[in-house]
Amino acid sequence: MRWLREHLVLILGMLVLVYTFIPILVVVLMSFNDPASRNVYQFNEFTLYNWTHLCEPEGMCVALWRSVQIGFAATLVSTILGTLAAFALVRWDFALRSTTNLLIFLPMAAPEIVLGSSLLALFVAAGFAGNLGMITILIAHIMFCLSFVVVTVRSRLAGMSDTLEQAAADLYATPRQTFWRVTFPLVFPGILGAALLSFSLSFDDFIITNLNAGTTTTFPMYVWGAAQRGVPMQVNVVGTMMFAISVLIVVGAELNHRRRVRALV
Repeated sequence: MRWLREHLVLILGMLVLVYTFIPILVVVLMSFNDPASRNVYQFNEFTLYNWTHLCEPEGMCVALWRSVQIGFAATLVSTILGTLAAFALVRWDFALRSTTNLLIFLPMAAPEIVLGSSLLALFVAAGFAGNLGMITILIAHIMFCLSFVVVTVRSRLAGMSDTLEQAAADLYATPRQTFWRVTFPLVFPGILGAALLSFSLSFDDFIITNLNAGTTTTFPMYVWGAAQRGVPMQVNVVGTMMFAISVLIVVGAELNHRRRVRALV
C-alpha cells in the first residue's frame, strides 16, 4: 500500500495515456485490415493492400490534397498575421488594447456552428452565395486559426525576458540584428507550435468548412460522407500517417533540443 500511495500519480497518468491512445491504436490496426463486411471496426485479416492502394477510393486523394493545400495556406497566412498581432499586443501600448485582447478570444470561445453560420451569412451578404468553395473555406480557416496563433505566440512573448535584447543593444547591435539573432530564435518555438496547431485545426475542421464549402469537398467532409455507406480502410491509413508525422516532429524537436543543450554544456 505504501508503494501504491507513492506511485499513485504515476499510475493514474499512465492509465490516462493508455485510455487516450486506444482510439489511435484502433486506427493503426484498422489500416492493415482486410474487411469482410462494411463494419470497419471488426478486424478480419492482415493486409498491406490499403497502404499500397491509398488512392483507390474515388475522390479520397483529391479531397485529401485539397485539405492539405488549404491547411498550408491557412497556416502560413494566420501564422504571419498572428505573430505580428502578438508582438503588437505584448510590446506596444495603444488605444483599445484590452478590447482587442477580448476580440481575439471570441473565435475560440464561440461554438463552431455559430461561427460557421455567421461566416456563411457574411459571405452571402458579400455576394459569394454562388461562389462558395476554396476561397471561402480558406478565409474561414484563417479567421479561426488566427486567434490560436495570437494566444500561443503572445504567451511565449509574455514569458520572455528582454534582458538578452538589451544586452544585444549594449553590444551595438542594430534593431534588425537584435530581432533576427536574439528575439526571433527565442520566439520561434512558440511560432512553430502555433503553426502546427493551426494546420491541425484547419485540416481537421468539419462544421465551419461544411457550412462554407459549397460543392467543394475536403477530407473531413469526405470521411463524413463515406461513413453513410462504409468508410474505406484507406481513411485509417491517412490517420496513421498523420499520427506518425506528428510523432516524428515532436521527437525530432526534442532530440534537437537535447543536442543543443549538450553542445552548450
